[in-house]
Amino acid sequence: MADNDYESVICVKPEVHVYRIPPRASNRGYRAAEWQLDQPSWSGRLRITALGKKAFIKLEDKTSGELFAQAPVDQFPGIAVESVTDSSRYFVICIEDGNGRRAFIGVGFADRGDAFDFNVALQDHFKWVKQQTEFAKQAQNPDPGPKLDLGFKEGQTIKINIANIKKKDGTKPRPPSSSGPSLLPPPPGGKIQAFGSIPAQHSDPQPASNTESGQSLDLGATSFWTEPAGSSDSWGDFTKAAGAPAGQQSTGWVQF
Repeated sequence: MADNDYESVICVKPEVHVYRIPPRASNRGYRAAEWQLDQPSWSGRLRITALGKKAFIKLEDKTSGELFAQAPVDQFPGIAVESVTDSSRYFVICIEDGNGRRAFIGVGFADRGDAFDFNVALQDHFKWVKQQTEFAKQAQNPDPGPKLDLGFKEGQTIKINIANIKKKDGTKPRPPSSSGPSLLPPPPGGKIQAFGSIPAQHSDPQPASNTESGQSLDLGATSFWTEPAGSSDSWGDFTKAAGAPAGQQSTGWVQF
């Protein structure tokens, strides 16, 4: 079964009134003021259904749902549904009985919003029908149109700048520090001497000796002390023990 065989309901209004209308004397249109609005011929429910491209206005009993009359609509606006010239709540529809007989009757809504919904439902349906017809024509006669070529022309190149490119060894370049100036590298060929490689300062090429005690004190070739001016003894007063008797020389070591 095709999709067009399914009937869908596009609008339902619980209250609508039906009026007998006089024949239209001229082409100026129908006027609701000429109807007997206070004496409707029938009152019930209105439903608008869609079956394929065609819509149907059905007048049904409120309680039992029995069909009173229906108006097939092939296009809107058209002869099947017309608006009156003096009100937005009344319309003239063409009903059919299925045997080829037709009649024009007037329908009206007590609420102006119901009349608006009735009108919009028919407009939306036939707008959809028009779109489906255009899509079908395009499918039968597709228009290729100009194609968008996004490929590179012969010899055309592009340049891409990518930030934070990794080095060959896989590490990223270290950005410059913003907290302060970086340390400068040592000068070429510069060396830092260790503490043990400080040049020796020889205060006296001859070893110190104590002539009175007959013992000599060899201070070695290197001295880390600076000899005071005018003193020939590298150790100074450190060779004399504290509290030693006057005139007594120390043996070279401090006694505790």
